[in-house]
Amino acid sequence: MAPSIRLSPAAHSLFDQPLAIAVQGLGPRQQVTLRTSLRDETGELFQASARYQAGDDGELDLARCPALPGGSFSGLEPMGLLWALQPQKPFWRLVKRDVQSPFLLQLEVFEGHGERHGRLLAQAQHERAFLRDGVRRIPVREGRIRATLFLPPGDYEDLPKGMKEFHLETGGGLPEYRACLLANHGFAVLALAFYSYEDLPKGMKEFHLEYFEEAVNYMLHHTQVKGPGIGLLGHSKGGDLCVSMASFLKGITATALINGSVANVGAVLRYKDITIPPLGINPKRIKVGKSGIADIIDVLNSPLEGPDQRSFIPLEKAECCFLFIVGQDDHNWKSEFFAVEGSKRLQAHGKEKPEIVCYPGAGHYIEPPFFPMCAASMHLLFGKPVMWGGELKAHCEAQIDAWQQIQAFFRKHLTGEPSGTSSKL
Repeated sequence: MAPSIRLSPAAHSLFDQPLAIAVQGLGPRQQVTLRTSLRDETGELFQASARYQAGDDGELDLARCPALPGGSFSGLEPMGLLWALQPQKPFWRLVKRDVQSPFLLQLEVFEGHGERHGRLLAQAQHERAFLRDGVRRIPVREGRIRATLFLPPGDYEDLPKGMKEFHLETGGGLPEYRACLLANHGFAVLALAFYSYEDLPKGMKEFHLEYFEEAVNYMLHHTQVKGPGIGLLGHSKGGDLCVSMASFLKGITATALINGSVANVGAVLRYKDITIPPLGINPKRIKVGKSGIADIIDVLNSPLEGPDQRSFIPLEKAECCFLFIVGQDDHNWKSEFFAVEGSKRLQAHGKEKPEIVCYPGAGHYIEPPFFPMCAASMHLLFGKPVMWGGELKAHCEAQIDAWQQIQAFFRKHLTGEPSGTSSKL
């Protein structure tokens, strides 16, 4: 029998769904190299490879056979060929712009373990999709709002409460992939652009909370989204915007931050007669190594000292529960420090202690499961590549757990379901 690749699901799976990979028809204890390849929407190539030895029966099941040293990873890692994908172009990050089309994953099996791949023995293709059948993607252009709403299948009575998702890209825009993956799990999610998109401001000089209030009210009054409150999810700069929204706006029930800040960062924030200045920075604290990659972790001033105390967002005003997802190897800023100081401030004002989930070895870009770790990429605001931190295996394991933590948090506080139970679809 000629060697062949067996996948489960066979031809199509969601990006945050595990993929079982096996090779059959090999010789007893035959040595082979497996390689995965994926091109993003710009055509840039991502690849990973691992060395294996088939069993006595010529079967190779990645769930039972450990990868041998010499590839992108080693050990028993059934999903390693996906999370270990790395760009062939330096400082490039895998991003999904069009969630309506899948990524096409190429799998190849080569003979032997040499530095140069041997004879091609088998190959297969598999679609990694972002949008589950039945989830509705609805562009929203109401008033000033520039967003996309994702509604899971079901009638009004079955839909969980709504969430808003903010994901900072240093180039702005409207990333939808995290929002639509959450909608696949039964949440109604609004992905909101807040700069450098269509007619929104091009830069990050200042933000007006009234814009975000308009989006909150849109979700609160949507006839197909349960009330009475909504949840907020933000990463990076999106995190401190969520803290500001929870602190000043009505109708927020739960707020989750992924490596966010409790100080206002990067731009002036205005709301009615309130102005919160951005946390000060000192570019002299940038460290640039021999590789030319900048480490910016010490650039921000402390929000606990001097005039920078005015940038600390008054999160004690919030009437919601908080979840902080923290990568302890985050090199963008000190996410754990922000989480701890936010917790101290909440408790000092008699508020409920927030949930803080820390991940040793996780960097700044904690994405949904099986996204390749981005250790460094170009930072448009600094004009040079910066390190984001993270150790490959630990970071990718954190992404899997954090995804479950986020869903459990919102199910508990938005639907009233205990952790570990499923949302209605």
